[in-house]
Amino acid sequence: MATRREINRLNDHLKRAFEGEAWHGPALLSLLADVTAAQAAARPLAAAHSIWELVLHIAAWERAARHALAGQPIHVTDDENFPAVTDTGEAAWQETLATLQYEHQLLQSAVARLTDADLDASVPGGSYTFYYLLHGVVQHDLYHAGQIALLKKGYPA
Repeated sequence: MATRREINRLNDHLKRAFEGEAWHGPALLSLLADVTAAQAAARPLAAAHSIWELVLHIAAWERAARHALAGQPIHVTDDENFPAVTDTGEAAWQETLATLQYEHQLLQSAVARLTDADLDASVPGGSYTFYYLLHGVVQHDLYHAGQIALLKKGYPA
């Protein structure tokens, strides 16, 4: 019988970093819950990405990780990595948030289908394992959540 103990732990880390009850503090969705489209598009730090761009970036890498789990080499173009935000309306922001949640749910579902033994396999076209990739996704979410938290501090009071 294939074991799933580590898979369950990884999925728990993915969930906590994204949805909440994380040890470190607010998870990604908690930080985004009160962000408006105007705030998401704003650049309180001129040289930094906007919250909107970061959300699209996170979604792109969650999608890339899921595709790797399906046997595809990881390839994210510059346009996918930090897509340009052309519509800054509230409906477009809500659609962006829905896309982020959708990509995360698909990734978690893909991870749930793995066994612990699958974690030792190499990512297609990569020199690292799925274990490394999936821990990287958790770290990536939290890294950008920290950036989002700092950008929110730049909003006018």
